[in-house]
Amino acid sequence: MKIILAGPPRSGKSCLRHALPKAVARVSQDRHYLYVIKGAPDGEGAWFHETCERDDSEAFTLRNEYKYPITEEFTTRLEREVACCDAPLTAIDIGGRVSDENRRICRAASHAVLLAGNHPERGNWQERLIEWHRFCGELGIEVIAELQSDYDASQDEITGLGPDGIFRASIHHLERGEPISDRPAILELARHILRLVQEQTRIQGEPLQG
Repeated sequence: MKIILAGPPRSGKSCLRHALPKAVARVSQDRHYLYVIKGAPDGEGAWFHETCERDDSEAFTLRNEYKYPITEEFTTRLEREVACCDAPLTAIDIGGRVSDENRRICRAASHAVLLAGNHPERGNWQERLIEWHRFCGELGIEVIAELQSDYDASQDEITGLGPDGIFRASIHHLERGEPISDRPAILELARHILRLVQEQTRIQGEPLQG
């Protein structure tokens, strides 16, 4: 499975990217590992969140130094990396805008986790995901989760699996530098992903009928 983590800017995608592999490792009984491809040149490497825990100022200074624009070279490299990745379970953290560059990077992806928060001018979180559903539909990517990023909330809210097969939940206060991999919604999302991996493995292992 190649899962894109997508949604509008400032939704908490980098926090989710940092926490989800830890959550998958925690709840997996088969030692599944979530490999992450960083698909946005925003300067936030794997080191960023750990540095935030120690020193916010240093983390953001380094991020600004490492940040660079999306180029043809970057897009081509990421497009190839996603297409050639053979890890059983991969997450691709892409930039927060629907663009031709992201279409190319996500062309080989199979599934999507969408994340957004309410915005006073741009609508509620579900309205802000409409363009991302359209983006996924264009590329034949199956949306497996819709998450609300509720920064001011004090606890997660889990709606669960809907009749459309999409997992829905609200995650509270996604903030860099804070431990969030044990949040109930993130742990349940990890379980949902692992159930899909298990189902996919079972189907692939079934003999063809003929």
